[in-house]
Amino acid sequence: MAGNTAYQKLLEPGYIGSVKTRNRIIKSGSGMFMWHEDDTHMRPEVKAMYGGLARGGVGLIIVEAPAVDYPWGTRRRARYRIDDDKYIDGLKELTEVIHSYGCPTFLQFNHDGPWQAHLPSEPIPIFDGPPVGASSTFLKMENDFHNEEVHPLTIPEIEGIVEKFAKAAERASKAGFEGVDINAASSHLFHNFFSPFWNKRQDIYGGSLENRARLLVQVVQEIKRRNGKDFAVTAIINGMEVGQVAGIDNKACLTPEDSRGIAVLLEKAGLDMVQVRSHWIGRHLGAFLPDTLFYPDAPVENLPDEYDGSRKGAAANILLAAGIKKRVSIPVAVVGRLDADLGEKFLREGLVDFIAMTRRLLADPDYVNKLAAGRLDDIAPCTACINCLRTSRCRVNGLLGTPYNAVEKADKRKKVLVIGGGPGGMEAARVSALRGHDVTLYEKGPKLGGLLQLAAMVKGPHPEDLPLLINYLEGQIRKLGVKIELGKEADLIDVDRLKPDVVYIAIGGVPTLPAIPGIDRPNVISGAELHKRLKFFSRFFGPYTLRWLSKFYMPIGKRVILIGGALHGCELGEFLTKRGRKVTIVEKAEKLGDGMIEVFRGHLMVWFEKKGVRIITGVKEYVEITDKGLTIVNKDGKRETIEADTIVPALPLTASTELFEALKMKVPEVYAIGDCQQPALIADAIGTGTRTAMAV
Repeated sequence: MAGNTAYQKLLEPGYIGSVKTRNRIIKSGSGMFMWHEDDTHMRPEVKAMYGGLARGGVGLIIVEAPAVDYPWGTRRRARYRIDDDKYIDGLKELTEVIHSYGCPTFLQFNHDGPWQAHLPSEPIPIFDGPPVGASSTFLKMENDFHNEEVHPLTIPEIEGIVEKFAKAAERASKAGFEGVDINAASSHLFHNFFSPFWNKRQDIYGGSLENRARLLVQVVQEIKRRNGKDFAVTAIINGMEVGQVAGIDNKACLTPEDSRGIAVLLEKAGLDMVQVRSHWIGRHLGAFLPDTLFYPDAPVENLPDEYDGSRKGAAANILLAAGIKKRVSIPVAVVGRLDADLGEKFLREGLVDFIAMTRRLLADPDYVNKLAAGRLDDIAPCTACINCLRTSRCRVNGLLGTPYNAVEKADKRKKVLVIGGGPGGMEAARVSALRGHDVTLYEKGPKLGGLLQLAAMVKGPHPEDLPLLINYLEGQIRKLGVKIELGKEADLIDVDRLKPDVVYIAIGGVPTLPAIPGIDRPNVISGAELHKRLKFFSRFFGPYTLRWLSKFYMPIGKRVILIGGALHGCELGEFLTKRGRKVTIVEKAEKLGDGMIEVFRGHLMVWFEKKGVRIITGVKEYVEITDKGLTIVNKDGKRETIEADTIVPALPLTASTELFEALKMKVPEVYAIGDCQQPALIADAIGTGTRTAMAV
């Protein structure tokens, strides 16, 4: 691939076995769960996603794993299957789409084996258990997937699994895949055999390193035997397993030296490439999304020497991958919150041969083509929000999860007015301009971004760097010629004057003020007041400067009660705790964190407990606010007064529909976007903006 010399190594072709890749960027096999176990054909949204990735220039696409061993090997119904020949035709439909853009593709395999049968995210389990693995070892921890005792596989059962993987590889070959990628990382079945912490067997599959690697070695050999040497077989393994979060000695787990030895054994078995990540016992999701591992803080004070935490999770696995590369002659790939700059650096230094990623490619499927063309400002940023995990959508790419992967020109050019410059409004303006419409955007504030400015100050740059999103959307609409009027609050007179064909109302929601006696007392600071103060200072400072300044002064007392424990309350609770406040969160629901991505919620709840944040859920009534604090009726029906210096309502926003109702009879087409219609998440605002504008 010819292109930008700044990324010369990244954009040059490579080889994995006999398979030539277009460049050194691999779309890893991370799952989007857009299928259902009953599917036998490809859904339009799946073909659209993988077609967009292939068209966008990525070197190799690894398609997420279908179920190889059903039901033992899977815990989710939102997966395709490959345990029968009837699934081949559907996979063939997918490879035809990918190959139509000249992109090679592998199919990932895995086996959930030792994972508990009853996952919180899967209310109706696929089977009742028990899970299966090397030994009966299990571990009860809230943020892990090993809370049920495991059935130790017998040797005939192990041999049956080898056969199932070999048969699945034959089906993948018939469907047109150039190879398969075996996920032996995370805490799946193969890793369960690798690790001496989990594997306590006394037979040929336990004990020595050669024995613990035997299962995967046999799978690789059998796949090669049946499909030939030109059919690529790769594997992703953990460069190390960290046990210290769970109180386990790291030396009792899979060590970096173990992983290097396993890579050597796999190469001898015929493996064509090894991809490297890592695993943390007790932090399942954070282990393969290393940036989330550092939310709200680093998981431990002293990180292992081989784990690079210098970038808060980005490229955390590079030292582990480089150590394996010194021991093998096959290509080595690394994965874990990487970007083009880090990828080019590591390739030039000879640390690895390929760079694997998924989230950045989901945010912008044209990532590689834009790199090659030098269009860096046009790359849609991945803000690491993890909405893609389990939800089949992307905060930034509103087309993900739809049957579309490109914005087409409209049949008729229209005059479009967007009222509100938050994320939903800017996205509606961007897509409308791409469709060829004449677009004007009014924003009453001095800057674009809406509540993202406040959210950025509270969240900070890690793990979600929201100013990247603001800057991208603003840059795109300016490039596309959208007429932007800042400090302009549109009213009915403006609409009559402009005479638009289409109006998008994206003015955001309004802060919710609970009806509690005393809510107007001076010790209460409302969300509206906080936002008002921020908007004033944001004229002079960016959100991260304001965040830094808040360490020295905030108009909030030392003891704070937050009324509301959904996403807003939890994130504000973290922010205030880090600024030395003693925080209590009160919530009527039985559980905190509604609206939060589960991995963030899980880590935050552990952190709250560690930091002494008081959490009161199941509140029956907020009785009154006094000078002392807040009186409630708790879940036991007892009155309780919680003392505090400051009380902050942190409830979800309320919809603002007045302008929408007023314009319905004045304009041919009126659409409400984002919180003004139904308060939700950034991904909802942008997704609604995208999909609505696509239809206009």
